[in-house]
Amino acid sequence: MGRADRPVDEGCLFCRIIAGALPCARVYEDEHVLAFLDINPMAPGHTLVVLRGHYPTLLDVPPGEAGHLFTALKIVTVALRAELRLEGFHCLQNNFSAAGQTVFHAHWHLIPRTAHDGLALWAGRPYADGDQMRRLAESLSSRIAGGLSGGTHEW
Repeated sequence: MGRADRPVDEGCLFCRIIAGALPCARVYEDEHVLAFLDINPMAPGHTLVVLRGHYPTLLDVPPGEAGHLFTALKIVTVALRAELRLEGFHCLQNNFSAAGQTVFHAHWHLIPRTAHDGLALWAGRPYADGDQMRRLAESLSSRIAGGLSGGTHEW
């Protein structure tokens, strides 16, 4: 299930899985998306959802792919909740090495959760004060209003 107009990186692990060159435990697939079980899960049922096109990070994903992605995320999550009787789930997406991205093909993690599973993903740290938080929100809002929107951003 592929289209010639989608970008592919022959050296990318997920592109090779999508092409069928490497095996995976497929959970769902359609013309735009492939979902498969993670081989190193944080919990049983931990599923990766990847777009068929090679987009290294969220910032590279074309806006037109978002609807296909969210449809697949919902379909897979409904199945996970029913099959595993989940009490909750995480939908995570890491971008760049500093955030823990190890495969540079944008992908989303669906991680099953139960109330007492002992899984700890992060600890929050509050802002120093309300003014710091307000200033950051205003700065971000101003930057966005100034035209920083769309699918491509320079780093």
